[in-house]
Amino acid sequence: MKREKLLAANWKLNLPAEGIAAYCAAMRGRGAADPELVVSPPAPFVDALVNESKGAGTGFGVASQNTSQHDQGAFTGEVSARMIAGLGARYAILGHSERRTLFGESDEMIGQKLAKAFDAGLVPIFCIGESQETRDAGKTLAWLDAQVKTAMTTAARSFSRLVVAYEPIWAIGTGRNAKNPEIQEAHQAIAGMLEGLVPDDCTLSILYGGSVKADNAAEIASLSEVDGFLVGGASLVSASFLSIWGAMRR
Repeated sequence: MKREKLLAANWKLNLPAEGIAAYCAAMRGRGAADPELVVSPPAPFVDALVNESKGAGTGFGVASQNTSQHDQGAFTGEVSARMIAGLGARYAILGHSERRTLFGESDEMIGQKLAKAFDAGLVPIFCIGESQETRDAGKTLAWLDAQVKTAMTTAARSFSRLVVAYEPIWAIGTGRNAKNPEIQEAHQAIAGMLEGLVPDDCTLSILYGGSVKADNAAEIASLSEVDGFLVGGASLVSASFLSIWGAMRR
C-alpha cells in the first residue's frame, strides 16, 4: 500500500467567523499542493465549498460530514453518497465518534455507508477510536480491530483510495492528547489491521484526530505512522488550520 499525507478540516455544525469566501481564499492562497487539504463543512455548504475550491490558486478537496447508508427512499433528513458526489465533493467523513455516540451508528451501519461511498466514487475518511474506559481496560487495539474489520468486511468493496482517522474519543474537544508512543502504536496497529482488507494498489492515509493544534502538530506529524490530521475546532480559523498544514511540511 502506498501512503499519502493529508490534512482534513471538520467544521462540524459551525461556520468560520471570517466567512466562507475569506477562509477558502486562504486555502487557495497557500501556494503548494502537498499535503492535500480537505475541508468538510455542514451539508448545505458543500456545493459552495466545491465552487470555492476551484477558484484561482491551489485547489483543495471537499468532504461531507456524513452520508446515508441508503441510495434513496423514505428516509427523511438523509443525504445519499451519490448526491454528495454529484455536488462535486470527493470525500466523506464516516463513523465519526459523534455519529457513533450521539446517533447510535454501529460498525455494521458504518460499513454499509462505506459501501455506498465507494459505489458513488467518494473517498471515505473512516473514523475509529476508543473511549477512556476501553483504554484504561487495556482493550484499545482489540476495540480498533473490531471496528476496522466489522466495517470493512461489511463494505466488501474494491477501491483504490482510503483515509482512516484514529480519534481517541477521550481526546476530542477536551484539550487532552494521546502520548506520542500511544499514537504511534495505534497507527502502526491500524496499518496491520488493514492488511488483507485493503487492495495492494490502494493509496492509504492514516490520520490522527484528537485536539490537534498548531503547537502540537509538528511533533505528532513527525511520527512515522502518522500521515496527517483530522482537525475539529482548530480548523475553524484559516490561519490556525494553515499553521497545522505548515507544521506537516517541516
